[in-house]
Amino acid sequence: MRYVKLGSTGLDVSRLTLGCMSFGIPDRGNHAWTLDEERSRPLIRQAIEAGITFFDTANAYSDGTSEEIVGRALKDFARREDVVLATKVYMPMRKGPNGGGLSRKVILHEIDASLKRLGTDYVDLYQIHRFDPATPVEETMEALHDVVKAGKARYIGASSMYAWQFSKLQYTAAAHGWTRFVAMQDHYNLLYREEEREMLPLCADQGVGVLPWSPLARGRLTRPWDAETERARTDEFGKTLYAEGDREIVEAVRRIAAAREIPAARVALAWLLQRPGVTSPIVGVTKESHLTDAVAALDLVLDEKEIAELEAPYGPHEVAGH
Repeated sequence: MRYVKLGSTGLDVSRLTLGCMSFGIPDRGNHAWTLDEERSRPLIRQAIEAGITFFDTANAYSDGTSEEIVGRALKDFARREDVVLATKVYMPMRKGPNGGGLSRKVILHEIDASLKRLGTDYVDLYQIHRFDPATPVEETMEALHDVVKAGKARYIGASSMYAWQFSKLQYTAAAHGWTRFVAMQDHYNLLYREEEREMLPLCADQGVGVLPWSPLARGRLTRPWDAETERARTDEFGKTLYAEGDREIVEAVRRIAAAREIPAARVALAWLLQRPGVTSPIVGVTKESHLTDAVAALDLVLDEKEIAELEAPYGPHEVAGH
């Protein structure tokens, strides 16, 4: 495993982040394909033994049960001071008013609820899951600053939004002397590269770490284009992200993988790891082989010809994932 600083902070994180949306009680929340605790724990332990120290979950994953499973596993398999634990706030956790969003009331309630489920006094990175147009940015940023000053989070981060929205949040925090974001968790992979236009240059300029979600495009980059999985059949959000025009890129990945006699996942992830500014892709796993391939990608260096072949078929996409 390799380790890098998160943005311009002094925090060391593993070059891969274990995405924990795959872990949770299947009949809780919106993901029927998640792994229950018995099946999740060996994968979390495998990640720790592979040297992964960065774990990313969210309050909304499987109705909070992802946080519960991850919290118990980390307590059993690692020392708290040795891991970097991240979670998120924004998505609705209950019906009715103040069930979600980024108001002061929601943020201060949800951080306590997440800490209770995780079984810890603090998270290392507390992230807003999306931009909230219904709440003044001053209210959101001051509340997040108060969470940090209360010792409940060490750093704050954000996830998919327009670059102008992220810039507005950062400027507001700076203008008031509040805590600024140190990480951006955005939608970025071989099939979706729109972040290269504005968000990635902004993060590079501001010293913000980049933590791409869905680095393998919901598994699209790991299998033949027409192959289906249980997740693909039931993932309504995932169906909005990619289109038929992306088939040619998947075929390029498979050609290079075949030539090297390695799984396609390693090629797709190696491309992302070689992109400027990328700190730690968030890798979701449901099998031991998924994690094995992700770690192996760290040692795979694609040459200029291979990179050109992978990138050549790409065309502009509609904004997706916000």
